[in-house]
Amino acid sequence: MLVEARMSSGLLQADLADKLRKTQSFVSKYERGERRLDFPEFITIADALGLDVFAFIEKYRLRIAKDHPMI
Repeated sequence: MLVEARMSSGLLQADLADKLRKTQSFVSKYERGERRLDFPEFITIADALGLDVFAFIEKYRLRIAKDHPMI
């Protein structure tokens, strides 16, 4: 979902990395699932993408429930 949000914002991984003052590989690794984000990192990324954190989390919960009804 963070990839979708970045792409919807019209940003390349390098653009987001610049906003975060991180490397492009940092963005690439969490987008590919090679690296997990801690909560403060998630908040920083959400802010950089202009996301409403609460709406994003609710959308995530709904997607998880749809994809994994037993969870």
